[in-house]
Amino acid sequence: MLYWFLKWIALGPFLRVIFRPHTQGLDNVPSEGPAILACNHLSYADWLFMPLTLNRRVTFVAKSEYFTTPGVKGFFQKMFFSGVGQVPIDRASGSAAAGAMKSAAEILDKGDLFGIFPEGTRSHDGKLYRGKTGVARLALTSGVPVIPVAVIGTDVVAPPGKTFGSFTRPHVRYGKPLDFSRYAGMENDRYVLRSVTDEIMYEIMRLSEQEYVDMYASAAKELSKEKAAAEKAAAEKAAAESDVSGEAESPKA
Repeated sequence: MLYWFLKWIALGPFLRVIFRPHTQGLDNVPSEGPAILACNHLSYADWLFMPLTLNRRVTFVAKSEYFTTPGVKGFFQKMFFSGVGQVPIDRASGSAAAGAMKSAAEILDKGDLFGIFPEGTRSHDGKLYRGKTGVARLALTSGVPVIPVAVIGTDVVAPPGKTFGSFTRPHVRYGKPLDFSRYAGMENDRYVLRSVTDEIMYEIMRLSEQEYVDMYASAAKELSKEKAAAEKAAAEKAAAESDVSGEAESPKA
């Protein structure tokens, strides 16, 4: 109930009027029945703007901490994340990955839409990174179609590391459903999982027109941090050497 209140009364109308999101390929999303919406991930705003364009509910899985924090803050945090269509990862299965799969399977079993970001984390530089194979395993075990989705412009609205950037009109593009029934029963074959994931990522790349990097986004972020740290250290060293050199060359009184 809170989901629809936020979408149609409290939050949704504000986002539609201010940002006027543009949508393409809506007819590729089924009006009923389960499907996996596999989307690129540029900003935390992706899970706001993508569901905003659909008449159906889209559910994502989120860290259980968002739903278990004690106190008043925890109460409102739980209300918000539940209201915007997120459910906690079911950790009864053990690992977070297994818990996410279990939660996703339950959503699809109910005939609902499940949203997933195959990159696993937000892109730090606007490029599209290698997809993790969880989306392929979910598609093969559930037998439901995968709809590739590209969200464009959300990194301008809410850039990485910032709550808000600047106004732009986000675009949401839905691709044709991908059917992987030919791989039924092969969800434990790692080569099949990689092939299916790469096919999904190719369609997302085609829709988003992003530059593709065959590296996991988390690894790329670490390399970027290391490079920035090295450049900072080199700049500080050069500045220190310049100061020492300047002192040595200064004339004595």
